[in-house]
Amino acid sequence: MDSPSRVFAAILPATGRGFAGNERERGLEARTAGRQSPGNRVREVQVTGTAEVCCPADRVCVRVSVGNSKESVNEVTNSVSRRLEYILQSLRQHGISEQDTSVRRFLHREAELYHMDAEVVVTFSDFEKMERVCSVLLEKLDKSVCVGTPQFYHSAECLSQLRRRVCVSAVENAQLKACEVSQLLGQSLGPPLLVREEETKEWRNEDEEYGSRGQGDTTPSHLPCIPTITASSRVSVSFSLRDRSRKKL
Repeated sequence: MDSPSRVFAAILPATGRGFAGNERERGLEARTAGRQSPGNRVREVQVTGTAEVCCPADRVCVRVSVGNSKESVNEVTNSVSRRLEYILQSLRQHGISEQDTSVRRFLHREAELYHMDAEVVVTFSDFEKMERVCSVLLEKLDKSVCVGTPQFYHSAECLSQLRRRVCVSAVENAQLKACEVSQLLGQSLGPPLLVREEETKEWRNEDEEYGSRGQGDTTPSHLPCIPTITASSRVSVSFSLRDRSRKKL
């Protein structure tokens, strides 16, 4: 009777550089082992697989600010509050939830005048909706409102999904390579014995986009750049080999 197989798993830190404020992803190593006699050793093939996946930013943040100066607190408060309420109302009409908005107000006095400034920070996942909201505010409030330049970024969920996708793609490429090698050797590919993520890298492509956009174009573009992040992964996988002539039990 064959002895039961045992599974050993270890979590190894992945190499490569990460980003500030993001949790480091960890590599996974899983090995299946069993007691085998010297004459019944598992034949195996060891291959490496690599992959690269590119992902654009999925979030954008916009700052909208209003301010005014009056001789009394009530006048300046009413003036700024009216425009602030119009901004918040426009956001609600476009389906922006309160969780995606934050409001700050600041009242101070200089000489004989009271100054009040208000700022609304809005986070969008729909870039077209962001453009429509900014256009409405600029059209209706004109010079009394300041709409900042959109700041695009990757959410934590987007980065986590990117790292999983690139690792899975690298394993798939390793499996395809091992399958072709086993066919060349007249063998049948068996189950995996070892999967190890050896190296991961991530880099932003924002600088490359700016450089390519400026080549051959004498007029600088004022469109905001949507950054992308490319992730790469290299894995090492070992598969068992089966003789094609052996009948399946």
